[in-house]
Amino acid sequence: ELSMTINIKTEGHIMLIEIDRPQKYNAMTRDMYTKMAQAYYKLDRDDDLWVGVVYANGPHFTSGLELTDWSDAFSSGAGFPLGGKEEIDPFYMMNEERCRKPIIFAVQGYCFTWGVEVMLNADIRVAASDTRFAMLEVKRGFFPCGGATFRLARDIGWSNAMRFLLTGDQWSAEEAYRMGLVQYVTESGKQLEKAMELARKIVNAAPLGARSILQNARLAEREGENAARKVIYQEVSKVMKSEDMKEGLQSFIERRTAVFKGK
Repeated sequence: ELSMTINIKTEGHIMLIEIDRPQKYNAMTRDMYTKMAQAYYKLDRDDDLWVGVVYANGPHFTSGLELTDWSDAFSSGAGFPLGGKEEIDPFYMMNEERCRKPIIFAVQGYCFTWGVEVMLNADIRVAASDTRFAMLEVKRGFFPCGGATFRLARDIGWSNAMRFLLTGDQWSAEEAYRMGLVQYVTESGKQLEKAMELARKIVNAAPLGARSILQNARLAEREGENAARKVIYQEVSKVMKSEDMKEGLQSFIERRTAVFKGK
């Protein structure tokens, strides 16, 4: 296929990452993985990009990995083919590197296997009402190795996670909402619109504040509450010395909306 399977667009401070292989139900190839890893890196490093939105073209978010393209990577024990330079593993499995900007997912139709696992690393998730989620690996003879074994339980509870991981059964957008996996269920076709509305709200907020929220929350998740508590006042004092903080105070005094610059 010569078509670009991952398209990057920007709107103001928002980076849009479009999964675009609809004729194959957006099944992920190794090449698509690499392009996504490069997009996450660009989002992380570009000071002008403050939030990412990941969505897919066509009726389905993804049917899963293009297994024929991947089986040797997993049977060899190597995991995902992270190139290293200028890439951040979107599965957050290959190393400690994470995208420091908030990421919003908009999903529809089939959102299977890798779709769920990469979505578990997003910060806010929107699903169209026609979305069907599934971790199908146990039906294919193996098991999920992109983070669902520990992150799905974190987000929906142990027994909810095991109920779907151990059976390979599908679950609906409504069930995902009830369990806290997604924050919004929209009409079919409206999921990207909702994700963009949320992205614009984040863009209007202080970007240094948003980054610090993610950083501190992740530290707590990784090393516990005490670790997060130890550094929080140093972090907040740094951010309070920013130009954005001055603007935030000024806008409060002048009773207007703040215009932040990420400085």
